Amino acid sequence: MTRISLSKNGNTPFEKIIGHNTEILTKWCDLEETLWQNSSLNKNLLEQIRRAMAFEAGCEYCMVKSGRPDFNESEIKISVAISFAELFCKDHHSILDGHFSLLKEYFSEKEILELCTFISFVNASQKLGKVFHLTEDFQKNAVVKLKDL
Repeated sequence: MTRISLSKNGNTPFEKIIGHNTEILTKWCDLEETLWQNSSLNKNLLEQIRRAMAFEAGCEYCMVKSGRPDFNESEIKISVAISFAELFCKDHHSILDGHFSLLKEYFSEKEILELCTFISFVNASQKLGKVFHLTEDFQKNAVVKLKDL
């Protein structure tokens, strides 16, 4: 059971929580679509980041959607991005200039901006999912059970 009831607005349980305010729901969904569809970053990279962050946030709803990150560790660009995203989730205060120096080895400044914006949005979404207690039971598109992770 979620901590607040699901509204009638939205397509997913997550959207139905936000749907208590349709203006917020609309803008939230617009931003999500923009981040996924209009980014210069590869969609696989974004998905691997989203997956990794789900475990940092402890959002069951997000963890069971696609499971753990699934990439070859030799893919340095994805590894660097995930490491940065995990650090952002754990303690954004500990991010130093050196972290940005490393990002600049693999990403343009535009990509770094998009990466940080995406990470911020996903972090907020997943924390909302955790706070409102969206468990794996609400995830209709689950590919894995929490007990198997």
